[in-house]
Amino acid sequence: MRDLLSRRETAYRAESRPPLVLRGQQAPLDAAGDALRGGRGVLLYGPTGSGRTTVVEALAARFAPDGAPVLSCTPAQEDARLPYVALVDLFGQLPGEVFDALPPERARVLRQVLLHCRVTVEERDGLALRMAVTEALALCAQDGPALLVLDGLHWLDEQSADVLSFAARRLRGAALRVVATERVAPGGQPARPWCCPPGTAEIPLPPLPDDDIAALLAAAGGEPLPPQALRVVRRIAAGNPGYARELARGARLEGALDADGSPRVPGRLRASTLAGARELPAAAVRTLLVCCAAARPDLTLLRAAGIAEAEAHLGAAEKAGVVVLGADGAVVFTHPLVRASLYADAPTRERRAAHALLADAVTDRRRGARHLALAHPYENEKVAAAVLAAAGTAHAEGALDDAAELARLAADRTPSGTGTHDARRLRAAEYACDAGRRDQCAQLARAVLRSSSSPRLRVAARIVLLRNAGQALEGLQDVLSGGFRDAAGDGVLTARLHHWAALRSLVLGDPAEAARHALCATTGEAVAADPVTGLSALTTLARVHSLTGRTEAARATLDRALDLAVREGDPRRRGMVRMRAMLALDDDQVATARSQLGPLLCDEGGSGRECVDYTSVEDHVATLLALVRTQVRAGDCRAAVRDAQRCARAAAEAGLVSAPALYARALAASVGAAADEARPLAADAVRASEADGDRLFLLRALAAQAQTALFEGSLQGAADAVGTLLRVREIGGAMGVADPPLLHWTADLAEAQVMLGDTEAADEALAEARSHVHGGTPQSVLAALERAEGLREAACGRAREGAELLAAAAARLRPLGLPFDLLRTLIALGTAERRARHRTAANRALSEALELAEAHGAVPLAARARAELARLGALDGGGAATLTATETRIAELVTGGASNREVAAKLFISVKTVEGNLSRVYRKIGVRSRTALARAMTSPEAFATPGPGAPGGRRA
Repeated sequence: MRDLLSRRETAYRAESRPPLVLRGQQAPLDAAGDALRGGRGVLLYGPTGSGRTTVVEALAARFAPDGAPVLSCTPAQEDARLPYVALVDLFGQLPGEVFDALPPERARVLRQVLLHCRVTVEERDGLALRMAVTEALALCAQDGPALLVLDGLHWLDEQSADVLSFAARRLRGAALRVVATERVAPGGQPARPWCCPPGTAEIPLPPLPDDDIAALLAAAGGEPLPPQALRVVRRIAAGNPGYARELARGARLEGALDADGSPRVPGRLRASTLAGARELPAAAVRTLLVCCAAARPDLTLLRAAGIAEAEAHLGAAEKAGVVVLGADGAVVFTHPLVRASLYADAPTRERRAAHALLADAVTDRRRGARHLALAHPYENEKVAAAVLAAAGTAHAEGALDDAAELARLAADRTPSGTGTHDARRLRAAEYACDAGRRDQCAQLARAVLRSSSSPRLRVAARIVLLRNAGQALEGLQDVLSGGFRDAAGDGVLTARLHHWAALRSLVLGDPAEAARHALCATTGEAVAADPVTGLSALTTLARVHSLTGRTEAARATLDRALDLAVREGDPRRRGMVRMRAMLALDDDQVATARSQLGPLLCDEGGSGRECVDYTSVEDHVATLLALVRTQVRAGDCRAAVRDAQRCARAAAEAGLVSAPALYARALAASVGAAADEARPLAADAVRASEADGDRLFLLRALAAQAQTALFEGSLQGAADAVGTLLRVREIGGAMGVADPPLLHWTADLAEAQVMLGDTEAADEALAEARSHVHGGTPQSVLAALERAEGLREAACGRAREGAELLAAAAARLRPLGLPFDLLRTLIALGTAERRARHRTAANRALSEALELAEAHGAVPLAARARAELARLGALDGGGAATLTATETRIAELVTGGASNREVAAKLFISVKTVEGNLSRVYRKIGVRSRTALARAMTSPEAFATPGPGAPGGRRA
């Protein structure tokens, strides 16, 4: 029977590719799988578009592999009135042998129903039909598990539902598993659980996170949505995958926004969403439209707008499932799409009327200005001036999105051909840039360039385009060149452009050129006339000094800029304060850095509470990145991971692919997450920096990538780290970088080279780093170099000297409040002592390291410490020789057929190092040829394999 059934094709067989299961669907899928394995049925429920069918298909593919019978039906709305149609769908899939195995009378009734010979069944035949269905389903599962899929209980016809519920109650304990789905209202419960067996697991499908919606739309193919359109789709879909797909399809065809900035909703989606609302009286629909137009609708606002019957109208809408009326009078739509659909469905004239009512009723100036603009969608100087004033207030209060929208509306309402039109478009472009609305900013700024002949406006528009590019300044040389032509003869405008040329040169990795342009922007009469540009250029010059190792010059230049900023009351002082905190951080002054960042984060403790007065999205991202860097140095790994996610979210909400935000996540994950999670984040940060042509953040992203590989503790991880850090050294050398982070990364390079057994290359890297050491070099840099030198000494057989250097490095770090640096050093010390078979000293260092790592959430180093302690416990005191990790890996590659040159290329070491290690392997194992080595390497008695990530290796 099973063979006959398995040959029947069903809708849930894998005909092409398995369904895309998103992260937010994994938990309900796993819960459903657990229920099925435990012998229970499953009922998945959620609102329209929640992905019920996708999860069921994935569940069926997982639970019913090839050959397992699956009976399925997916009823539609029109099927609900057709008696027994679900039974027809289900049992029409069965071979005739199933009917032949039933008692004749029961088989006859079942065949008659399936052939539509009968639409009603009398009492006696009704029992026979129920028993026939029960026995037929039992036959399907008599040789092993079978699946009955009812995808859509809400449209299951009453007759089929009655028969199937009878069968389900009597198949308890059988190998048949029921998987059903039901559509419910948002927040509702299933209405037909009685169709499923007793004990069925009822599993809700939650809304998907924004990342899942973006992944879903990307997997669907087609042109990628612009960032603003993607934001609109995610906001309106509110985690519903079906809605997101429909909205995205409409956005690609017609755009995401109407002329008034409201979301467009495709007609067929409106029709399905507004079925209940369209049954309401016209007056109630008009009241709902006012609620749609309002930011926070409630009864007080509606009465202020002159709607006397508001409460009665909302009561009717609540019964129709359109809104929920709170006890405090707040009006909440059952889903954001309902609100967007109601507004999109309304005639333009009625929308304007709703906004006119609200313009007079609201007390918030920003909202009132928006309603005023939308009530008058034509050129009107009085309206434009009022709306622009509100935009300025919003911007000053840190409401950047509101400021950008209001400034755009003001520019649109300004009479064309007037002297103020381009100026207002430029203001709107600046506010859009601050809010991260890059498409809108570029459109407005380029419109100014096309229409304005004013050098001041043209240069300002070009500067906005440069700001709008974020870190991706590489391809904007033409914008700068055009700016210098527009500014010819104007010292103030030329100074502004020199400042941006300095920033571009710095980002592209040319500090000398950056310094030249910055000095041009900070000298001459232009600075007195435009101190804002002067202080910005001073900040850039301070960054150049810091990057090239001139820390004291950087501090002095930054202090000069801060003094000027305080005198001018310029908000750019936030960036200067942030930079001063990073200078303190690089100098091991973690507490000072935290105290300086605290006010930028809106609280004295610097805990990272959200701030409302960021000057731009990039300011927000930069401040959170500074916080993450500080947390990593302070060893607050869990907080770093959390705030790095906030940083990425701030960029994503503005639709930005931000290299700094991606770097924040990569850096935090390298210290606070497992390698499998950290590796792709680091790769994303590297790709984003490369795409932007941003060599500054490319250095940092590569260093985070190398750190992630190095912390794995494996030989392959060390090889990956060496390859990446050699690239860091090459780029940094070409740029003339000599700041403390680069010295830390050079110490990491030497450590990785020691792990690979290439002590000569490690000596070279350490010598280069030592050449940059001076009296003001931070103690953490000296400790990092000592750590690498200690590991080198231990690797060269000088265990006592290596342990002394590592202990000195740990002692240097203890008073600095840098627990992450300390635990790295303790792991290195414990490993060296273990290899020297100093059990007590090794145990002391590794136990302290593990305690630190667990206390601070340093996931990868906690794993390293545990692995080393496990190896320490495995010491047997015997005299067996041990292969190092490098020797083991070289032996494996050689016995696999690799030449010495191929091994050297694979592990980023020299051929000479390979030859030396191979000679030691021969000596330790007691062989004289590659053939003998291959035989020894395959002998299970000869070697013991250490745990994962072991820097030790095989033991002979």
